[in-house]
Amino acid sequence: MEINQKQQPKKQEAQSRKRIVIVLASILMLALAIGFVYKLVESIELERQNGITQQQLDLAYNDLDSMSNELDSRILKIAQLGGEIDTLLQIKNQLEEEKKAFRKRAYRQINDLQGKVDGYKQLLLAQDEEIERLKVLNQELLEENTELKDEANALNESLRDLNTDRSALEQKVAIASQLKIEGMKVIAVNSNDKEKEGVFKNRHISHLKIEFDVLENKVAPIEGMDILLKITGPDGKVIFDVATGSGTFVFEGRENFFTVKKEILYDRNTQSLTFLYDKGSEYDLGEHKVEVYTDDYKMGEGSFVVK
Repeated sequence: MEINQKQQPKKQEAQSRKRIVIVLASILMLALAIGFVYKLVESIELERQNGITQQQLDLAYNDLDSMSNELDSRILKIAQLGGEIDTLLQIKNQLEEEKKAFRKRAYRQINDLQGKVDGYKQLLLAQDEEIERLKVLNQELLEENTELKDEANALNESLRDLNTDRSALEQKVAIASQLKIEGMKVIAVNSNDKEKEGVFKNRHISHLKIEFDVLENKVAPIEGMDILLKITGPDGKVIFDVATGSGTFVFEGRENFFTVKKEILYDRNTQSLTFLYDKGSEYDLGEHKVEVYTDDYKMGEGSFVVK
């Protein structure tokens, strides 16, 4: 009985110690569980933040890349419209440098980069306005150029009409300034200086005397000129002898022969001219034509007959 009473306090003490150990173990396990849960939550939060940060980086880089492409497009349009692009090219180069260095930057720069992206967006908007302004300006210049072209075409047409009128007037003046002759007489002079006009025989001809008047012309220039006499026989051949002063001239684009010539000074007044021509041989029988030329036009003509 006494032995049982002595063992009971020892048993109660052992049970108390066991309960303390269990409680301490439970507290320790709870602490470990709480620590694990905290670390797990912290790990999940960090992973979430890291994912958000990476996503933001990717979005910011993509925005930069998009801005670069848009800037290329604006530069091309402004260059085609004749605008100034040097500053834009510098900005473009700066943007490319930002893209190259982008991946090396810390996450704390995201907001700065996003701010730059916003700045580039504003720049693109400003360049859109510049493009519209240049389009309006180019349209105005196009309209002005069209008006200038129309005016130039009208002016050219007027000049063509004026030149046509001028050419026509010059042609009229040239025709009006041509000299004419009248009153031609072809006289046969024999060895005794007796004269016979119009129709005669070879024995009557020692030499020919051809007379005519160069008429007054107030629009003709005052100048020295050659008067060419062309005598054509019945066979259609020009009487031609270099020894007596014959030569050639151009009429209506073709070379012609003349029989004899005389140089005069024309003063716009009527002048009487006389040609003396000695053929040195007999004339063919039949009608001979006498034509008078100067420069490149014909002044008049006459004829005589040898029978």
